[in-house]
Amino acid sequence: MKAYQEKFLKIALSTEALEFGDFTLKSGRKSPYFFNAAKMLNGGSISELAWCYTEAIKEKDLDFDSIYGPAYKGIFIGSIVAMHFSQNGIEYPLSFNRKEVKDHGEGGNIIGPNPSGNILIIDDVLSAGTAAKESIEIIKENGAVPKFFVIGLDRQEKGSSNLSARNQLEVTYGVSVISIINLDTLISFANNSNEYQQYLKDLQNYRELWGA
Repeated sequence: MKAYQEKFLKIALSTEALEFGDFTLKSGRKSPYFFNAAKMLNGGSISELAWCYTEAIKEKDLDFDSIYGPAYKGIFIGSIVAMHFSQNGIEYPLSFNRKEVKDHGEGGNIIGPNPSGNILIIDDVLSAGTAAKESIEIIKENGAVPKFFVIGLDRQEKGSSNLSARNQLEVTYGVSVISIINLDTLISFANNSNEYQQYLKDLQNYRELWGA
C-alpha cells in the first residue's frame, strides 16, 4: 500500500469508522464490514485525513476547476480538502448541496458558488452509486462538467447491473472514479494482519457474492 492508503486505513480503524463484524446495509445486503466516515472526525485526525485525499488527487494529477461535496459526508470532506489545498497555495471554489431546497434567504439547493467548469466530486464511500448519480445530475443541471469522483472507500460492488457502481458511473457519465482504498485493499490487509485475519474468509466471500 502507498503511504496515504496506510494512513487512511489507520485513521479509519483507530476512530472505528471502519469496523469488521456482521452488518446489514441500507441495500439489505449482509456485510462483514461497515464504514462510517463521520467517525473520522474523532481523534483529531482531520488534517491527516485531508492529506490522504489530497495525496490521492495529486498522484493522479487531476485537472479540475472546483470542488463539490455531496451532503452530508462530502460537506466536511470537501471542506477539509479545499482548506488543505488552500494552505499550500492552491485555491479551489467549494460548493455543496442541501438535502432539501431552501425557499427563503439565499434559496436553492446549492451552498457556495454554483459549480462551474470541470468538477471534482469528493465523498466518503461508493456503494451502489445512487448518491453519486444525484450529485452528477445536480452538477450537470448547473451547466458544469462532473469530471472526477474521489472517494475514501470503493466497496467494489455491483450497481443496478452486473457492472460495478464505479464502472457504471464511468460508462454512463464519463466520470473518472478514484478511491483511496477499496474492498481488495481490505482483503489484502486482513490477509497480512494477525489481528484481522479472522475476517478474511468473510471478506472474500462477500467479494465473490457482490463484487463486480
